[in-house]
Amino acid sequence: MGQYVVSPTTHPTGCGRFRASFAVQRARGNGSYCRVFRFDQTFASRDAARLFAVSQAWLQTCTPSPPAC
Repeated sequence: MGQYVVSPTTHPTGCGRFRASFAVQRARGNGSYCRVFRFDQTFASRDAARLFAVSQAWLQTCTPSPPAC
């Protein structure tokens, strides 16, 4: 089972376009967190916005974190 639960979603704008966002949830031991990422860029279709959200979520969860100072 993976470390993260990623939930991509799309939101219609007032002008008929779509915005992308995703939530990342993680539970480990006694701690957990949820972060929501919203993007300003708009897309012509719901599918394009969802593809962008999935791609960005993949990058966020697969990129190693910088070392803590």
